[in-house]
Amino acid sequence: MPRAAEIPYGAYWSTPFARWQGSLSHLHSLEFAAHVAKGELARREISLAEIDHGILGMTVPQQQSFYGLPWVTGMIGAEDVAGPTISQACATGARTLAAATHEVRAGLSDTALILTTDRTSNGPHVYYPAPSGPGGTGGHEDVVMDNFNHDPHAKNAMIDTAENVAAKYQISTEEQHDVVLRRHSQYLDALASDHAFQKRYMTLPFEVPDSRFRKSVATLTSDEGVTAASAEALAKLKPVKAGGSITFGGQTHPADGTVGLLVTTEDAARQHAADPSIRIRLLGFGQSRTEKGYMPQAPVEATQRALDDAGLNIGGIDVVKSHNPFAVNDIVFSRETGFDLDAMNNYGCSLIWGHPQGPTGLRTIVELIEELALKGGGRGLFQGCAAGDSAMAVVLEVSSR
Repeated sequence: MPRAAEIPYGAYWSTPFARWQGSLSHLHSLEFAAHVAKGELARREISLAEIDHGILGMTVPQQQSFYGLPWVTGMIGAEDVAGPTISQACATGARTLAAATHEVRAGLSDTALILTTDRTSNGPHVYYPAPSGPGGTGGHEDVVMDNFNHDPHAKNAMIDTAENVAAKYQISTEEQHDVVLRRHSQYLDALASDHAFQKRYMTLPFEVPDSRFRKSVATLTSDEGVTAASAEALAKLKPVKAGGSITFGGQTHPADGTVGLLVTTEDAARQHAADPSIRIRLLGFGQSRTEKGYMPQAPVEATQRALDDAGLNIGGIDVVKSHNPFAVNDIVFSRETGFDLDAMNNYGCSLIWGHPQGPTGLRTIVELIEELALKGGGRGLFQGCAAGDSAMAVVLEVSSR
């Protein structure tokens, strides 16, 4: 019989997310993940000797990232910890959590460390040699920008998938902007009382290191690059594409950051938890892929599969959080599942605080846990789309032991 897999309460962290070309753009993302993880593990008095497996989630290559997870755990000081590096576009966070859960359930690990990190700023420019090509010249790409703008299978840009779904469901620009205003208001709740909600899992103020990690060069008091939203300002925006409905206000922005989390056995969860009386169980996972060019609708099927895996229906879910690169994501999800559109994404979401890709989903899951803890427990759902018209979903439960 598989063992239970749990997340020790409080054994997770996130940096603030910083806007594209912002305060984190000078940092090597793997070195940054190691720097942050080393400090956060020490702050929680979690011994490196307790960690017996690691998983790195990233989507944007960095210099020598070929060495992946073993390099990162080596920088932390956990030189005997190995494990895979996972890249599944925007589903990377959920996929690393699923991988760690399966590792613990199978008895292959007692304490797995997940580190997710990405720097979309200053993405690499890659040349692919082709000796048999005309004149021996090969192909090239900007890893971040070119892949935002072209899916080689569906033959469209990311924004095209949102436009396709908006047209299919007859979602107007005004309806999208209403969601943006609601999500921005919810995010402000996380900043109330001197960022009380964010400080449940985020070290604030956050000291930004220099590229050699020797001194602080800036201080972040919260996420960088969040744009204040008002009905008047949004109404002035025109659709990005002629004849479309998606404005810059109705979509997320690229960002940089890192998030970490432990997945353990029940006994280890008690040992590592900031409050051992709080139990976080992982109940189900789901993955899906929808028709070409309709990415924002993919989470609906992934959600149903995760609910089936957990033996639940949407009525058994107390809190929903989404990775919503477009406002249309939440509108479609609400229409298809019946979950209250205004009740989703309390305290924030990627639509507002940005999208570093690899860490995005894991931060959202951390916020899901903390919202459930504030409610005194319950069951939560994370769902989000990913490149390739795919999606992943996670169901978890927060309760008292």
